[in-house]
Formats: sequence, C-alpha cells, structure tokens
Amino acid sequence: MGFFNLLKGADINQGLKEYENTPGAVLLDVRTPQEYKEGHVPNSKNVPLQTMGNIKTVTDKKDTPVFVYCYSGGRSRQATGLLRQMGYSNVKNIGGISSYTGKVVR
Repeated sequence: MGFFNLLKGADINQGLKEYENTPGAVLLDVRTPQEYKEGHVPNSKNVPLQTMGNIKTVTDKKDTPVFVYCYSGGRSRQATGLLRQMGYSNVKNIGGISSYTGKVVR
C-alpha cells in the first residue's frame, strides 16, 4: 500500500463485501435521517452521528462486527472512534456512499 492509497480512504464497495461475509454483522449509516431517506445501502440501520448513544437500539453487544458508513467517510470515521470509546471492539469505517456502486434503497 503506497502513500496515495492512505490518502484515498476506505472503499465502501470493498467494505460491503467484507460485511456480507461477516456473520452477525451490522451495517450502520451515520448520516442524518433525511440523507438516509434520500437513499441508503440495503439492510443498513440509521443511527445519526449526533445520536450515537442510540446504537444500543441496533446492538448492545460490544463485540458485534459493526461496519460504518456516511456520505464521504468523515462522519463514519468519527463514529467509529465514538463506538470504540463506548467499548465496541469490532468496528470498521468503510467510507462513504458517494462512491458506492450498488443498489440504493429509497
């Protein structure tokens, strides 16, 4: 992995393949409810970054694999940090839906 790959950030499409191959995993969209309604990845759960304390409505098991995305990757990076502070041990930022190439649910 070169320097420019580090700057590129997470690849949501690759992250979703990993999510699909991880039993019991949760796909978490941390955008606003309005953004979520405008289009989201199938089977994702919406817990906006501002209300990350509500993650317990999705999973309260701290070892659950949680794959996090937002629009461009910034909020999902913040959310993974918050989740780790809350004790979640298996979280991954998979980037932003802006580079997603699959089906979107509206």
